[in-house]
Amino acid sequence: MPKYRFPTFNCDRWRGVFAGWVRAKLAVLTTVAALALAGAGSARDLATQPDLALAYGPDRLEAEIGGHVLRVYTYRPAHCAAPAILIVFHGNGRGAKSYRDSASVLADRVCLIVFAPLFDKARFSNEAYHRGGIVDDGRILARTSWTVTRADPLVEWARRFEGHSDRVFLFGHSAGGQFLSRVAAYAMPENVERIVIANPSTYVLPDLTEPAPYGFGGLGAGADEMLRSYLELPLTIYLGDQDVGTKNLTSNAAAVRQGENRRDRGWRTLLLAQAAAREQGVPLGWRLVEVEGVGHTARGMLRAEEMEQALGLSLP
Repeated sequence: MPKYRFPTFNCDRWRGVFAGWVRAKLAVLTTVAALALAGAGSARDLATQPDLALAYGPDRLEAEIGGHVLRVYTYRPAHCAAPAILIVFHGNGRGAKSYRDSASVLADRVCLIVFAPLFDKARFSNEAYHRGGIVDDGRILARTSWTVTRADPLVEWARRFEGHSDRVFLFGHSAGGQFLSRVAAYAMPENVERIVIANPSTYVLPDLTEPAPYGFGGLGAGADEMLRSYLELPLTIYLGDQDVGTKNLTSNAAAVRQGENRRDRGWRTLLLAQAAAREQGVPLGWRLVEVEGVGHTARGMLRAEEMEQALGLSLP
């Protein structure tokens, strides 16, 4: 009588099939949950990028902000369960991708997801980006047209994509620092943990007589309250101690009144803020952090150990 052969059962093979099925189901559930939390207004963004919450490393997205579709370069570190958000604003060279790459080392070190939007020169002139789009030919524009008002919806867009982070930091270097100075003064988003302004050519001075976009002059009713809010912000002036050259340094009359070079202008702005806070009777939320041996380089500033102090993630 012939022996009956029982069929073999490959446990490893079927274990792999089952694990793959579980991973696929989890991916679908994650996407559905993200869409539900984000709401109908952001369904288009999440539908076109459903895997952001699962993807690690560099990526590129698009965000519809204030009537413009912006390219946004991102980086999410691995082995980081609940990253805070860092939105990085590029300089005059419009190198959002390189800024994202420069921030990746910091992101790995302290658990940050990086969003680096591109404000291209074809649509955002130096006046619209560097100086925030506040003024055109000496005339203050309607607030709805200010470029700085796009910062708030950009922050909310990043929050929706990340889904669970309540901690948001803003960083801008050079022209991006000029832009963030205007954001801080005229259109600061809510619930930002700290704003870091690194090596800009110019600032918004805490001065009610200096005309916008270099001060609060000409803004009319409410300028006093805007000034007080500006002084109370958690803001870091972040300087390279070797940034004392004049290459690409803004040199109009308003800029020259701020100082001889970027380092000088940063220190002078802090001193003015200290005096203005005393005069206005409000606590000053500003600090100044300086990086030894670094000049006008976003990469050097983002990768310096002092960057953690600038963000308020370590003690001075």
